[in-house]
Amino acid sequence: MKKFIYKELVAASSRPMVLSILAAGDQYGYEIIRQVERLSGGDLKWSPGMLYPLLHRLERDGLIEGYWELTDEERPRKYYRLTARGRQQMSIDRESWRAISAALEISWRGADVSAG
Repeated sequence: MKKFIYKELVAASSRPMVLSILAAGDQYGYEIIRQVERLSGGDLKWSPGMLYPLLHRLERDGLIEGYWELTDEERPRKYYRLTARGRQQMSIDRESWRAISAALEISWRGADVSAG
């Protein structure tokens, strides 16, 4: 059974997710979509309509850069790589998410105790 995940949480996590995926190496769009699904255990299923506007925004902001390569079938495919600025943003995002996650965990533990 697929878990329900609020769109707002998916949107908020999309930049750090893509930056961290690209930190592991250059990838093209469909690979990123598959990696998100794999990392989430199938709970997150991004569409091209969600990913490509994000990639364009990250590229415009200088966090990633795209380049074209020919596939084995001689078709051009756009790959994306993390920039130095993107690596810095990923570090900032990581610390922010850790702080938010830690606060939520503490809050939820308190809610579980008081609910009992």
